[in-house]
Amino acid sequence: MRLKGMITEERLAEIAKASRMAAKKTKALAGRELNVSRMTIHQAEECPDVSLTKLRCRMIEMYSGFNVIGPVFMLERKKRSG
Repeated sequence: MRLKGMITEERLAEIAKASRMAAKKTKALAGRELNVSRMTIHQAEECPDVSLTKLRCRMIEMYSGFNVIGPVFMLERKKRSG
């Protein structure tokens, strides 16, 4: 897996799913290991618009050789109208 730079929430969900699958864990087993329901694991992997960033990071760190560093928020100056 080639990872470099900032990662979007959508990509974080993909990496969490790939990490779980590479570890040969079912959603139900991952849920038990992470103290959440199987449905919450499903949402973490398939619904990047649902705010489950911390769970995705826990999944990646548990099931892969990566540490997740972040979060990173960026501010951009508003453009003045007129």
